[in-house]
Amino acid sequence: MNTFSSFYLIKKLPVHELLDPGLQGAINQGVVYGLSFGTRIDEDTCVALMPKGRLVLSLDKDSYELLGVEGKPSRFNHRTCSRFVVSVDLTDSSMAPGGRGHTRLLTGLRSHLQLQTDFLLSHHPEGGASLQPLLSRYDWSKHEPEVSCRHLTDLTCPDFRSCDCHSLLEWIGAVEADISCESSSSSFLSSFTCPEPNDVLSHALSVSICGLLLPHDVQRLIQELRCHLQQTQLESWASLTVHGFIDSPVSWGDNEHGVLSGGENFYNLLMFPDHTYHLHLATGAYDTCPP
Repeated sequence: MNTFSSFYLIKKLPVHELLDPGLQGAINQGVVYGLSFGTRIDEDTCVALMPKGRLVLSLDKDSYELLGVEGKPSRFNHRTCSRFVVSVDLTDSSMAPGGRGHTRLLTGLRSHLQLQTDFLLSHHPEGGASLQPLLSRYDWSKHEPEVSCRHLTDLTCPDFRSCDCHSLLEWIGAVEADISCESSSSSFLSSFTCPEPNDVLSHALSVSICGLLLPHDVQRLIQELRCHLQQTQLESWASLTVHGFIDSPVSWGDNEHGVLSGGENFYNLLMFPDHTYHLHLATGAYDTCPP
């Protein structure tokens, strides 16, 4: 679990740098991932660079008008149209350096809007791309995903084969938050009880990994968990929950993401030794449903 890809935090990155020809090759390969850091999707300008080469900007009305590039009103506007989303395919022929679309967006970002943001950036290490030319021009720091472990004893857990998905996800959240499922009358924190029927596990392990994780890291972790299940008892299981960033401008299927009441954006994979699994996809109540 210590082989996850590193990522970079670039301070005050001018967003027009994402259009730099030196980065274009890596973007076309589909190996670059990026997200604005410390921005709030319901108040600030948020930026995401998708692995398929799509640049997404969530802008307030004034910033959108300064940029001068066509976009769409946000799905999360209320009575007035105060927020817009601009989505640009950087792999399109018009976005090649010197192309009409590239010139228009570059001018808007560099001369009109002059947008800067702290930015998380990572790339697939096997893609052959280098971020060093970009990093050399700005203040940056390198980070590794943070891994923490908790050993659990006498854990009350439900019957996963019969437990409904809402109760299961609630139980997983309670375990991760270290909330007791005993529903003691003296507890002011939670009245939650473990769904029935349930059993008590003598030992379990909870692992938390925080950072900008790439898809191939998650896929490798799933394979490692599956191999581990094959070597353990028949009653064993493994649960993997992957959370998207709350303030990301995109969610499932590259659709727009909003916070409103919570900003949920995650999936859970519950695996068993016989290769069966339960997959649960979740997002906020006002977001587009997962595929």
